[in-house]
Amino acid sequence: MDIQVGNILKLKKQHPCGSSEWEVLRVGADFKLKCLGCGHQVMLPRRDVEKNVKGIK
Repeated sequence: MDIQVGNILKLKKQHPCGSSEWEVLRVGADFKLKCLGCGHQVMLPRRDVEKNVKGIK
């Protein structure tokens, strides 16, 4: 899967704030994502992110 820094990902599950769109801040073995709804940042393993991506903008 070709995910790069700056992409907007739409994930299958919503964040508790109600948004399901995340901005990619870091790419590697882990992804650093920022919620576009509330600004919360999380680090997730690559396989979890690639499994849960619904679409890339």
